Amino acid sequence: MIPIKEIDKSWTLFLDRDGVINHEKHLDYIHTWDEFIFYDGVKEALSIFAATFNRIIVVTNQRGIGKGVTKLEDLQTIHKNMKLSIEATNGRIDNIYFCPDMDDNSPNRKPNAGMGYMAKNDFPEIDFSKSIMIGNTISDMAFGRNIGAYTIFLPTTKPETDQNDHRIDLVFNSLFDFSKTLLPNP
Repeated sequence: MIPIKEIDKSWTLFLDRDGVINHEKHLDYIHTWDEFIFYDGVKEALSIFAATFNRIIVVTNQRGIGKGVTKLEDLQTIHKNMKLSIEATNGRIDNIYFCPDMDDNSPNRKPNAGMGYMAKNDFPEIDFSKSIMIGNTISDMAFGRNIGAYTIFLPTTKPETDQNDHRIDLVFNSLFDFSKTLLPNP
């Protein structure tokens, strides 16, 4: 079980992007900023997270780049605008790692741990045992386990997922619902 009351500035939060921060496009990719739509409450949640966690890291598979259907410049624009929108409401994302690789066996493609190790290389203070991975797929949960982190599943796009899966520590409906558990009790 995640020791929520022990979370402080020594902890790191890993977030998937599509289906966690923003709405996914069914059977497609988010290609441009115009298609990027934040979930309700995400910016408020990231403001709470910024006050709680030392590092906030986004790890996202972006196969659309590898397939050539999403342009790298467009992905960079999406991420720049996403960060600016979040910062405008006192939130923060310390870095975004993406994997464009087509091969499921790529060391950097979730559920493999490569993006986690990239983050640890850039931010050596990250302690995976004091980290939480929030995602909307079992692949995200497996990534969390592969780096030794706690996991939170959001059933935003895959509500049929077995929420008793051994790779899932907690389930919340949204980032905002989880963020409220970090606020002091009134």
